[in-house]
Amino acid sequence: MAHDPQHLTDDMNRFLQDRHLATLTLLGPAGTLHVTPVGFTWDSATAVARVITWSGAKKIRLLEQSGGGRAALCQVDGGRWVTLEGQARATADHQECADAVARYAARYSPPKDRGPDRRAIVIAVDKVLGRA
Repeated sequence: MAHDPQHLTDDMNRFLQDRHLATLTLLGPAGTLHVTPVGFTWDSATAVARVITWSGAKKIRLLEQSGGGRAALCQVDGGRWVTLEGQARATADHQECADAVARYAARYSPPKDRGPDRRAIVIAVDKVLGRA
């Protein structure tokens, strides 16, 4: 079922705050899919999802090589599921990374310090599918 990213149901927003992992899917240069497990955060006010990672991660290299691209995050728990899709970009900006880390720590637990290698993936979500 399709949902407006700006107007998700309360149940769906709660599901996106619960502690679950997801998969991040990116398109590789040869048209292949790169799928990897991630923790992520959802900002319902801005319809933005964030993933924290580090500079050497393949997901960062793919986004940097392509200048960004479409991404999908899919979280599943039994019959509840949600896919967030949108334009993704990689950032090394200290403030954006610190914000992403703080959000991640609130949802999961404080992550390992990556210092200047910290990167964040910011996804401007424009499509939501799911049932929660």
